[in-house]
Amino acid sequence: MSLLNTNKLYSACFRNIPHGWNELRLKYVANAVVEKPKKRNLLAPYVGLEHVGSGIGRLLQFDESFEDSSAILCRKGDVLFGKLRPYLAKCFLAEREFRCSSEFLVLRSSRYNPNYLRYLLLTKEFIELVNASTYGAKMPRASWDFIGNIIVPLPPMNVQEEIANYLDQQTAKLDQLIEKKQRLIDLLQEKRQTLITQAVTKGLDPNVPMKDSGIEWLGKVPAHWDVVKIKHVALMRSGHTPSRQHPEYWEDCNIPWFTLADVWQIRDGRAEYLEETEEKISILGLENSAAELLPAGTVILSRTASVGFSGIMAKPMATSQDFVNWVCGPKIIPEYLLYVFRSMKEEFKRLVMGSTHKTIYMPDAAAFKTPLPPIEEQHQIVRYIRKHKTSIDRLEDLTLQSIQKLQEYRQALITAAVTGQIDVREKLAGSAEPIPAGKE
Repeated sequence: MSLLNTNKLYSACFRNIPHGWNELRLKYVANAVVEKPKKRNLLAPYVGLEHVGSGIGRLLQFDESFEDSSAILCRKGDVLFGKLRPYLAKCFLAEREFRCSSEFLVLRSSRYNPNYLRYLLLTKEFIELVNASTYGAKMPRASWDFIGNIIVPLPPMNVQEEIANYLDQQTAKLDQLIEKKQRLIDLLQEKRQTLITQAVTKGLDPNVPMKDSGIEWLGKVPAHWDVVKIKHVALMRSGHTPSRQHPEYWEDCNIPWFTLADVWQIRDGRAEYLEETEEKISILGLENSAAELLPAGTVILSRTASVGFSGIMAKPMATSQDFVNWVCGPKIIPEYLLYVFRSMKEEFKRLVMGSTHKTIYMPDAAAFKTPLPPIEEQHQIVRYIRKHKTSIDRLEDLTLQSIQKLQEYRQALITAAVTGQIDVREKLAGSAEPIPAGKE
């Protein structure tokens, strides 16, 4: 993108700043500092991109001892902006000295109130402009050459401080409300988990006689149920990846191939059936690898990296080796087995705990056991779970929509304040600003 186009984009986003404010390229009012830690700085805590909240302008945590030979130093008062995947809006104000990832841009300025600068870098308009400049398909990055040439507003220093104070007050209220709604979502997810676990392990009749299952995570189960290894009632299959060294295996691809890139579909534990995949493989690739075309109704479970996410194939598919797959036999229905896996969250954690590479190994998967009610009772349990989780899902959707509206309002408020569209002195002098109707 040319600098001319950059300036046009900027003008469209931040025009009509108040009288008395200046407009300058960012590089003329802030320095991008690359300072390597010296021996005396090596005990400073480390901050990576993963330690910074997305879009909220806050550091969530840090690492006291992480080693990173490419780390750079930031000092108290510096403003850090994530260059990698800038659409994530990873930005914060350093309140102490840190060693930080070189994926941060460290900005130091004598002409900006650092808190005002932090808010400026969080505006939707700034993020979108920077994101449009990135290079690299898989790991998109922005450069200081581009960012430094963006024209930014420069209010008088006392106005910057007033704007920052106002936004501190208002965003704190919004963040508290968002946090409260997020706690509600956490409670709803716990309620959904309890509903599923109770139904698939204890059944629907609270008065039925119980017996010890002999399995710690299961506890007692109804006396008339069996407890069996899953592989005795479902055919266990692994996935595979055709060789990338044979380009011909990746031509004329039309077979759905479920990989870790598709796990987002089932990460929240709500979707049950899988239909689309990011990649497909060819018949030739299938024939020359250990991958298999599995039938619709196959239950899949992620076993590496993103461990423990499950779903049901809605149509024939293959999977990568990151999944273990079960083709259900006549004694168990896919939907019931799916809910069994979704009740095993703590068991999956136990299996991968302490492993450097988070993996459920195939021998462990082959040893999985499941409670096994009669088929008709399995259908009843599935219907019961679906009926009762519908209201939980609906309330979670409404809460998520409310959070999204609050986040959008927060971002719009930041833009309006840092560009002088609202008089913050008048706001600070008045009563507390209410949250607009419909965003509570």
